[in-house]
Amino acid sequence: MSLEVLEAKVALRELVDTFANLADEKRIADQMPLFTPDTKVQVYMGEDLLFDIDGTEQLFEVFTSFTANVKRSYHMSGQQTVEVDGDTAKGIAYCQVKLVSDEDGREVVQDSSIRYDDEYVRRDGAWLIAKRISHFSINDKRVLGA
Repeated sequence: MSLEVLEAKVALRELVDTFANLADEKRIADQMPLFTPDTKVQVYMGEDLLFDIDGTEQLFEVFTSFTANVKRSYHMSGQQTVEVDGDTAKGIAYCQVKLVSDEDGREVVQDSSIRYDDEYVRRDGAWLIAKRISHFSINDKRVLGA
């Protein structure tokens, strides 16, 4: 494996982890530069397509709306595999997410296991997410502390 491929893999791992860190801080505007302006993002809950997003403007709107009632969140990035081909790459990344919100005066936690099928591009020396298919494969919702 060449040094260039190793450097790309490190940069892509940092890209995925930065996305998760910014999500915990609800810094949605700061997440947008991690994507290409013409990004394509699809979000599946189980087998159902929940969102089919084109571009960072729509992505910002969807993320903002989706997290509007979230009080706290916790993203834990898991394993990631990538195949680098010059200035493009394809990868799979896993993430465990906990979202806490209020429902009927009680704190509720939604616990999700997510697989991201990503396509990346390097532009002006920076790796970006060009396409992301998010598979929320396991979802559990319960009253926190119960």
